[in-house]
Amino acid sequence: MQYFKNVGEVLDFAIREEEKARDFYLDLAGRVERPAMKKNFEEFAQEEQKHRDRLLEVKEGRREVKPSQEVPDMKMSDYLVNVTPSEDMDYGDALILAMKREKAAYRLYTRLAEVVDDDNLEQVFKGLASEEAKHKMAFEVEYDEHYMAEN
Repeated sequence: MQYFKNVGEVLDFAIREEEKARDFYLDLAGRVERPAMKKNFEEFAQEEQKHRDRLLEVKEGRREVKPSQEVPDMKMSDYLVNVTPSEDMDYGDALILAMKREKAAYRLYTRLAEVVDDDNLEQVFKGLASEEAKHKMAFEVEYDEHYMAEN
């Protein structure tokens, strides 16, 4: 388990994770041929970039983030097999991978919110956890409505 010495280290870690998420979605967008799927992954990369920028603003003292409403968890990703990115990955596999990644991000921010001593930072992480839950739900809905309907 990683330990942080101060709030700055926590924020630096979260910023790096958002950068990884952005790069992950850009990589997926570059692997797929279906234009709608490519666009979806590019939009999620932009969302992760916004999260990174927001965390940077918080770190620099220029912004506060409040948690938004709770997002229902369909728990679909709990029942899907693990998938590794590949050149020939189909749409369903890409969606499963995205769901798992968003679930991990949600857990990360939820855990960070639990362990920080700073009330404002706790609210920042709760807000980001809520946004990651929305992303996961969007992928679950897409999987359920489009991929499952086609198969």
